[in-house]
Amino acid sequence: MEVLVVIPARGGSKGIPYKNIKPLAGKPLICYSIDVARQFTTDENICVTTDDDKIIEVVENYGLKVPFKRPDYLATDTCGSNEVIQHAWKFFADKGKHYDAVLLLQPTSPFRKVEFLKEAVALYDESIDMVTSVKLSSCNPYYDGFEENEEGLLTISKGDGTIERRQDAPSVWQQNGSIYVINSKSLMEKGMAHFTRIRKYAMSELYSIDIDNPFDWKVAELILEEKLLG
Repeated sequence: MEVLVVIPARGGSKGIPYKNIKPLAGKPLICYSIDVARQFTTDENICVTTDDDKIIEVVENYGLKVPFKRPDYLATDTCGSNEVIQHAWKFFADKGKHYDAVLLLQPTSPFRKVEFLKEAVALYDESIDMVTSVKLSSCNPYYDGFEENEEGLLTISKGDGTIERRQDAPSVWQQNGSIYVINSKSLMEKGMAHFTRIRKYAMSELYSIDIDNPFDWKVAELILEEKLLG
């Protein structure tokens, strides 16, 4: 199976300016994803898609060729990942390189091991739309997840409200944003918003850090400083 690794890195970031190339423990954040991608495949199968010249410079100084600069219409705040990934896949398809699946690695998830990628890919087959990495959700709609009713009062989101211990509630999973193995045919024909056949790849809370704001960045720094990843 031919797999294209896509690492999307837009230049704009409101929470942390130039987050994708900010040094984390001395290494630009995006390079953590590049490193694990290189353990999984060769450089010709890795595509960093970005609209920003500074990011291109950092990535190419790291030794990885950026195949194209993302067009402006794919660099807005309202542009989603789906269009960006489709654009990257089509770029290679137009050159005669047709990939069976796309392995999406977001730069904001720096803590991956190559075995995670291999295990997630091993769960994939062409009968499903996607394998996505998840962690156990911190909020369980059967136990401590609530909604407001028409009176403005809290009611449990799911179930009958009789579960008294978290361990008695069904497991609920939350995407952690780290790994997506995407069926190329599904991607191009219907898009990720319409995926219905999705398989999970479970990861621990420690490896599921997704850096979105300065607090998350501090947590990531602490994890590295304390050598909690082993």
